[in-house]
Amino acid sequence: MTHRASLPSQLKLGFLGAGQLARMSALQAFRFGIQVAVFSDRPENEPVQFMTPHSSSGSFEDVSALVEFAKTCDVVTLENEFISSEILQKVQDLSGIPIYPSPRSFALIENKLIEKQTFEDAGIPVTPYQLVSTLEDLTTFGEQHGWPYLLKSSKGGYDGYGNETVRNFDEAKTAFAKLGGDKGHDILAEAFVSFTKELAVQVARNETGTMVYPCCETVQENHICVAVLSPAPIDEKYQKKAQKLAVRAVEAIDGKGIFAFEFFLTNDGEILLNESAPRPHNSGHYTIEGCITSQFENHVRAVLGIPLGSTIMNKPAAAMINLLGTHNRPAETDHLIRALSAKDGHLHVYGKVQSKTGRKMAHYTLLGKDVQQAYQQALSLSKNIEI
Repeated sequence: MTHRASLPSQLKLGFLGAGQLARMSALQAFRFGIQVAVFSDRPENEPVQFMTPHSSSGSFEDVSALVEFAKTCDVVTLENEFISSEILQKVQDLSGIPIYPSPRSFALIENKLIEKQTFEDAGIPVTPYQLVSTLEDLTTFGEQHGWPYLLKSSKGGYDGYGNETVRNFDEAKTAFAKLGGDKGHDILAEAFVSFTKELAVQVARNETGTMVYPCCETVQENHICVAVLSPAPIDEKYQKKAQKLAVRAVEAIDGKGIFAFEFFLTNDGEILLNESAPRPHNSGHYTIEGCITSQFENHVRAVLGIPLGSTIMNKPAAAMINLLGTHNRPAETDHLIRALSAKDGHLHVYGKVQSKTGRKMAHYTLLGKDVQQAYQQALSLSKNIEI
């Protein structure tokens, strides 16, 4: 791999996926004078498609369409994981266009079972798990690791979708069928871990180096991240340990791009890797204003081979609140005056045309001197916003 020495005006970065993560990365690409192309697998117009004339739609299983799209780009990158490494490899081979993270790196984490095995093989502690294929497996896992536990679809789950908490065999049997276990889909059982905090670390890596973001805390409700506090209000030794494990995880897959890693800090002080994402992540949205170089800018820099930017925070603390849809209607952001009038308060609306209750529609970030104080103030300032 060699780093890029210049940025031609015709340089085009392609995104597979056209949602808010691609939108926020595209905004940074535009800053560098880079053209942006997107390939959406959704029937409705997505946030990035309003921003560029280079827009295609189709299936992530249509190799021919993906190859034609890739040929219009200089580099292709990912916004989500709803595609297979096998298809990515075919697209890269047939088009001759590089894809980052590489299909080889993506293959090591593309489903939750392979992901666990990859990191476990690298000596990184992970949450206890098992592939469950039969109804007997459901009972055995509960007996070994205790009820309740979590059943996860090994591919495609996000924001609580593809996850089911099961408290007994009957619930496990129902969830197993709902997730497609009786149709041959790989289903993972994962033990509940007694933890004090859920943490996340973003890492940018390419041939020019590796940059690690602060360890932050994620606040979860019903498997959805509702807030992020950075730096995480924990002992610094745990922050550094999580950062070290995140770097080891990127190196284990020889990753090029931006990656996010979610951890549990257990009651006995152990840090367990829970999940990873080969793309920008909700836990890193605070970096737009909170850090010298945001995760989205470093995403663009990383996949294009540009030297990476500093991840140092601009203020001692940042709190980010996810703003979820409050109505099933055409999107409209209301009651935002208080949030916008606050010093160091920043609102990002994603440009989704249709609001749905519980759908991620926007986020609000507040910078400050103390992370808990910033969090409480951000909650207060954003609580009345309706979308």
